Formats: sequence, structure tokens, C-alpha cells
Amino acid sequence: MGAIGPTQVILIVLVVLLLFGGRKIPELMRGLGRGMKEFKDASQDDGKGQDEDSKG
Repeated sequence: MGAIGPTQVILIVLVVLLLFGGRKIPELMRGLGRGMKEFKDASQDDGKGQDEDSKG
């Protein structure tokens, strides 16, 4: 009941294709990538601000 096998991955991909269609998936992945980048940038900015506050 631990790891996801190749059969489960294929099933998930097929369900996503059925739900969103082939044309919509690149747009969804692009949005996901942008969101992850913004989250990473924001978390790095927060860390820098806290370090500067603790020094001063």
C-alpha cells in the first residue's frame, strides 16, 4: 500500500486526459509551474527578511 506503481501512473494520466483534454494540459502545467516558481520566490524572500530582522 506504499508506492505508486506504473499501472497507477498510467491510469492517472488517462483520467487527466479524459477530464481536461490534450490541448488544455500544457496550459495547466504552465500555470502550475508559474505557481510553484512564485511560491519558491516568496518563501526565499520571507527567509531573507527574517534573517535581516534578527540581525538588527
